[in-house]
Amino acid sequence: MHTLDAQTATCIDLCLHCYKTCHGMVMTHCLETGGRHTEPAHVREMVACAEICRTTAHLLLMRSQHGPHLCRECAEVCERCAADCEALGDMGECVAACRSCAQACRAMVH
Repeated sequence: MHTLDAQTATCIDLCLHCYKTCHGMVMTHCLETGGRHTEPAHVREMVACAEICRTTAHLLLMRSQHGPHLCRECAEVCERCAADCEALGDMGECVAACRSCAQACRAMVH
């Protein structure tokens, strides 16, 4: 098997970390905290972020020609999710994961 270049491997790792973080936090922290953390717009933002991160990682793993294009959208969704989570407060882990993923995805755009 041909190994991935370091930049792609890092991006995949950060996408998967962001997926796990957003998915895990929305299903535990947000649901358990309630209030604004469970408002539909916030939950949708977090789930959308988790899903695009997962999908981006999968496309990069398969070396799909669509990977770099999806990285652009993934970075945008991650930035919106980070801003939303930061505004709510008490979600620093999610904010950090989203921002790291967004930065790695932006670097992948050709």
